[in-house]
Amino acid sequence: MQTPTDSRNNHLLAALPEEDLARLLPFLELIALPAGTVLYESGEQMRYLYFPTDSIVSLLYGVEDGSSVEVAVMGNEGVVGLALYMGGETALSRAIVQSSGSAYRMKGQVLKSPFGNAGPLQQLLLRYTQALLTQMAQRLVCTRAHSLDQQFCCWLLQCFDRLPAIHLQMTQELIASTLGVRRGGVSEMAGNLQRAGFISYRRGCITLLDRRGLEGRSCECYAVVKNEFERLFPRALRTLRY
Repeated sequence: MQTPTDSRNNHLLAALPEEDLARLLPFLELIALPAGTVLYESGEQMRYLYFPTDSIVSLLYGVEDGSSVEVAVMGNEGVVGLALYMGGETALSRAIVQSSGSAYRMKGQVLKSPFGNAGPLQQLLLRYTQALLTQMAQRLVCTRAHSLDQQFCCWLLQCFDRLPAIHLQMTQELIASTLGVRRGGVSEMAGNLQRAGFISYRRGCITLLDRRGLEGRSCECYAVVKNEFERLFPRALRTLRY
């Protein structure tokens, strides 16, 4: 059974006033999202919004040589389906589940209903758009100005912030594809962080051991994105410790 407590595992839903969340619950369907699941492809017509609770989704843009570049990572801080609530009907990028878990799925038609046009939900979605654009812009700065080691630390912290535990299940191949680096580069960076005592890495599982140490090894991009979310969603942060 769905309850307000369950849905509040998603920070954006947690930021809704109690009465608005109660009205939204009948439209939310809790589903499993296994790693590797493609929620939509670029140019594909979209039907649903997804509010992750303990899964991580990457937005990827493809290039002509067949490779792809991650432009944003999304999880329990927000919603997947930007084009739907901005008035479009087709996906701007590919959305793929990077770390398995669950999400609440809602039909895009709800946004066109009287409830979807109501103030609280609409304002939260627009605020989240601002936070997402900040993340995308900062990702561009990060790839231009900072080392791969700093980028990797920043990315790991963003992933751990979106998980209820300190374990991240992800293979080297998937990390390499996400960050646009060689698999050997991932192995080298993970090995350095493991020797420093910040993480442990074994059989596709990364365990966070020293958050402060990892934050110190990261660039300022992590704090910029995190602070923007905290500024825009203070009510959710009082409900759930981000």
